Formats: sequence, structure tokens, C-alpha cells
Amino acid sequence: MGTKLKNIALVGLGMMAGAIGMGTQLDAIAQRNTGSPLPLEELRQLADVFGLIKSDYVEPVDDKKLLTEAISGMVSSLDPHSAYLDKKAFKELREGTQGKFVGLGIEVGMEDGYVKVISPIEDSPAYKAGIKAGDLITRLDSTPVKGMTLDEAVKRMRGEPNTKITLTIARKEEDKPVVVTITRQEIRVQSVKSKMVEPGYAWLRIAQFQEPTVEDMARKIAALYAEDPNLKGLVLDLRNDPGGVLPGAIGVSAAFLPKDVVVTSTNGQLPDSKQTFYARREFYATRAVGDPLSKLPAALKKIPIVVLVNSGSASASEIVAGALQDHKRAVIMGTQTFGKGSVQTIRQLSADTAVKLTTARYYTPNGRSIQARGIVPDLMVDETAEGDGLNGLRLREADLQKHLTNDKDKTPEVHAETIDELEEEQRLIALEKKRKPLEFGSKEDFQLAQALNHLKGLPVTLSKAAKVESKKEPTINDPNAGDKNGGDKNGAKPEDKK
Repeated sequence: MGTKLKNIALVGLGMMAGAIGMGTQLDAIAQRNTGSPLPLEELRQLADVFGLIKSDYVEPVDDKKLLTEAISGMVSSLDPHSAYLDKKAFKELREGTQGKFVGLGIEVGMEDGYVKVISPIEDSPAYKAGIKAGDLITRLDSTPVKGMTLDEAVKRMRGEPNTKITLTIARKEEDKPVVVTITRQEIRVQSVKSKMVEPGYAWLRIAQFQEPTVEDMARKIAALYAEDPNLKGLVLDLRNDPGGVLPGAIGVSAAFLPKDVVVTSTNGQLPDSKQTFYARREFYATRAVGDPLSKLPAALKKIPIVVLVNSGSASASEIVAGALQDHKRAVIMGTQTFGKGSVQTIRQLSADTAVKLTTARYYTPNGRSIQARGIVPDLMVDETAEGDGLNGLRLREADLQKHLTNDKDKTPEVHAETIDELEEEQRLIALEKKRKPLEFGSKEDFQLAQALNHLKGLPVTLSKAAKVESKKEPTINDPNAGDKNGGDKNGAKPEDKK
């Protein structure tokens, strides 16, 4: 769509050649790694260009800079998720998977040459400073953002703890620029939150899959059952969860699935990329002594579950949603997910540099590829009663340049924007300016309310734009799922299906 956000990244989170004489040695390395010789003619051209820059460029260029940029360009040209990680980026990636990083705490994209805030991370410095989704960052300190790449802007926003940066922001509802000074901090992201939303019904949110996620989730679930041993239903909230480490996704799935069932599988060129992952301890307890799920109540395997997803649910969160959907263990509710069905592997190059390389596609237990397609919910429900808000305008995997194709689906989505849709975008933007930011899990959370309605067998207000194929009948061991109140097995009355 016309206003979709470009080049998504997470600030501070980490998303995350030689000379011709080396030809024989490089050729031997290539044959060992790939079974085929290196293209020596092309490598000679690379060396020629390197020499031309060194001899003819207007000013001297550092050798290391040239070679590093060559590596970076080569890797980033493959797909949107492969990247060269320099010392700083590699450090930030490792910290991010551990649930901590230094930065401002905003998810950003590029739009019309400016950095656009997709959303502030909960409880981060940016969040506390009042940064809002939709803000356009026009200056970083005194430097205009216009003309910077997203990577350059992100690097400027990162820094050392307790250092300050001043953001100049264009905000739609403000006539003048908003100037905010924010202190960078080491942020420990709370990946798992939970609470009893009402007697008998619990809410469990996973904001990101980190190394401690499985243990944190087990503690939260144990606390929920201690508060109410007779839980009737659980809402697993994966909205805006960008993914993370694979063991976390397997462990979260295993908590609700029968032991030893398939959670996901992967396939790529290398033998070790052709794997199947099961709901077993060895696939998720990578850092724990013993099994962090072993003491969870047996009732957790049977409790009715609704999984909330949206266009910001990606990667590891799609693995969980796909596994619970394929095993008919939960009803998936919300809007179509992001569609990142690829696996990235970190290959360390030196003590402090690495390459993040896409090495495989992953699949749901039934063999579905999520790549550039996403998970289609069983029940399509918008973010609010009035519609899906700006979620409908968000970038998805299929919108990214050079994205991997879906190898199971040779007819990817093709979308031509219409005048009506452009007008609808403007209407949504105008509406969102009047609405305060949604806090997931709050009383104003419309999708959560619909999830609770479904668990109770009450009518669910479905999306007005829901497609026929997304209105499947979920099968779940839910004693409340039926045609109470005149609804169908989805808990929706005929008049709600529009």
C-alpha cells in the first residue's frame, strides 16, 4: 500500500578478497565448503575495482572499510534478513537474544526519507519520553535524517548507556516540530507478561522469544495456576511479537502440546538445515538444568486456548501459532501474520564479527510454508470495533524487496491498490490520530475481549473484511465451543459474519 513502512528494524535490539595471488587457496576453501570452484574471473574484477578505488578515488579510502562494505553488500543483497555483523552489531545481537540492549527502545522503519516510529517498546526510554507510533524523526541531534539510510540512522540512535540524543519529531496532530531529549539505557525487555483478566480466564503475553523465555513463561503459568487452580481458558498473546530464538518457540509450543509431536521442520542446502523439531526437552531446554516445563499443571495440556496474532507477529511467533493451529490445539484469532518463514544462522567470522545468513525455510507440522504468506487466523478480528487501524498498513514479508518466495505456493499474493483503498488509508490515519495508543491486555483491548467471548462461547465480532477462506471452523477441546446464544461453533452469530 502507498503508506506502508519500509525497511523495518529494531533500534538497539538487533534483529538480528584478497589479492589475486590468493586464488588457489580461496578455490580450495570454496571446494571444501560448497563442492564447486570459486568464480576466479569475477574475483579478479573485484580486485580490479578495489585497486581502482585505491588509486583513483578522490581521497584515500581505508582498506578495511572497503572490504567490510564489500562483504556487507554481498550478504545483504541476498534477502532482507541476511546481514554482515560488525563488532557493534554482533554485540547488540547477542545482548538482544539475552533480553537486554542499549538504546532508545523503538521499532522503526523508513518512510519518505525519514525514520518512522512503528512502535515504542514498552517501558523503554522512548516510551517514557512520550514517543508515539507514527512519529516521523526528522533530526538526530542537529543532523537531518533526510538522506541517511536506515542503518545509518539506527547507528546514530544507538550508543553507550547514559548518553543523550535529541530527536526532532514531526507529529501529525502537532503544528510545530516536537523536540525530545532521551537518555540511552540498557533495557531489559520483559519477554513474558501475565495476569488474570477475570475469574477463570488468564492472559499470557510473549513480546519476544529470548533465551530466558521458556523459564519465564513456566514461572508465569505456575503463578496463574496458584492464583486460580481451576482456569477455564487462556489467551496467548503473540501480537507484535517479532520472533527471536527458535528454542523459545519450541518450548512455548511444547507447554501446550502433547509430548513428542512435531512443532516445526526446516529445509535448506546443508544437511544440518534439514531438521525436524519436536516437543521434547532437548529441543527447548538449551540453557536450563532439567526441564523447565516438567512441573507445569497437567491441565495446561487441555485448557482451551485462543492465540492472538496480527501483522506484527513474525518468525518464532508464527511457528507457535502454526504448530498450535495444525495440531488443532488452539483457535488463532486476529489478523494475518507477517510471513517470515526463514531461519537465520549466525556464522562467526572472528572473535567479534559474524554473518547472519538465511540457511533454511521452516514449515508447520502439516508442511505448510509460512514464507511471504503468514498464518491466516481461524477467526479474523480487527484491532478495534471500527477496524484494524494502522495494522492494515504495516509492512509484511511479501512487501520486502528480495524476499524469499514461498516454495509451497507458486502463486504469491499480488495486490493492486485501488482508489477506494487509498481513501480508506487516509480515513484510518485520521481515525488513529484521535485514538490513544492501545495497551495490550487492558480493558480497552478489543481483540482480547473477543478472545474471552470465544472462550465463553459468546458471540465474536469478526472483521468486516474477513475472507471466506479465513472463516474455518476450529476444532478444539473446548466445552464452551458450540452454538450458545444462537452462534455457530466459532462463537459468532450470523449477523456478525460480515
